[in-house]
Amino acid sequence: MLTVTDPVKSASPKSRMLTLCKAAAAPHAADVDKSARFPSETFAVLKRERLMGLLVPAALGGPELPLEEVADLCRILAQHCASSGMIYAMHNIKLHNLVTGGIDSTWHRELMKRVVAEQLLLGSATTEAGIGGDLRNSICAVERDGETFSLTKDATVISYARDCDAIFATARRNASAASSDQVMVALMKDQYELTQTHAWDTLGMRGTCSEGFILKGSANAAQIFPQPFAELAAQSMLASAHILWSSVWFGIAQDALGRAQAMIRAEARRRPDVKPPAATPLADAGIKLHQLRAVISDALERFRRVASDADALGSIGFSMAMNNLKVTTSRLASEVVLEALRIAGIQGYRNDSPYSVGRHLRDVLSAPLMIANDRVISNLSSSVLVSKFDSSLVE
Repeated sequence: MLTVTDPVKSASPKSRMLTLCKAAAAPHAADVDKSARFPSETFAVLKRERLMGLLVPAALGGPELPLEEVADLCRILAQHCASSGMIYAMHNIKLHNLVTGGIDSTWHRELMKRVVAEQLLLGSATTEAGIGGDLRNSICAVERDGETFSLTKDATVISYARDCDAIFATARRNASAASSDQVMVALMKDQYELTQTHAWDTLGMRGTCSEGFILKGSANAAQIFPQPFAELAAQSMLASAHILWSSVWFGIAQDALGRAQAMIRAEARRRPDVKPPAATPLADAGIKLHQLRAVISDALERFRRVASDADALGSIGFSMAMNNLKVTTSRLASEVVLEALRIAGIQGYRNDSPYSVGRHLRDVLSAPLMIANDRVISNLSSSVLVSKFDSSLVE
């Protein structure tokens, strides 16, 4: 059990996350995976260590950490428990949406304060039956009645829905709006009902509990985000989702390769006069891991430069860069974990081995499927026809 006298001032968020991983995330990761359950131990400590509101501006009581620091926390957490890392990433994607799209709204500013004070966990309902996984289209619509609204959404996936303190849902602006004319709404836990429609019995990322639900909610109209979802997606969701997801996949790959390295080191200590045959493929996998890190670092720097420029965030070039990030990192992370398995051999294949990477492999294979790479590449194909490849080494 962690005990701290002043969690905000006693240590940096990174050092607190490292302590958390050893105390809560790592010891329970296997059971979270086996039981396909929410990593409650991890998030109890995350909340106690006050790590849920790190992106909230200082003026609203938050630490106002930059996205790159939160990305690194996602990486660290995913090294120990991929489901915990992914849930933390998805929470911070929603928090980034809130900070970006709600800063000029009194209600949303108050919610930011609540996230910090109460350490709320934010969830997302952007997918919907009948739209083929395209989050930029909705079938359900906001129904206004004076100062209140209601909606009913057949959400094929709402990750960790039962454990959320609030859910941000997308819907058409009104019943007569086009499917792409969307808004995002914030619904607090006491403002919605969930009826399960799909179970979550998957190969990996089992602890995210990404079940399907009919979401029915009603709330004050002030809880509708003031800007169109198209703008919010371009200015916040695209970059924050692909950067934070990629950081999680990097963490999984990093730990898998670390296990393979530990096995080779143990072999080298037993036979110090003989170079282990697996040292060469280990070095090759290390190159891919460094490539993965470089791609994420480049995306973080690109986003930092244009974060306050709405035109740049909405440009074809930036959209292509973020979508390229998703495809590249999901491929590289999967390749690194597969290489780690080949290097570790039967010891990596066994579930009862300290060098096991079976859970890593199952978890990282979700990466190409979270917004399927084929869909991303298909969308990129149209942009490629109208844009010029950037060949400059200096921006």
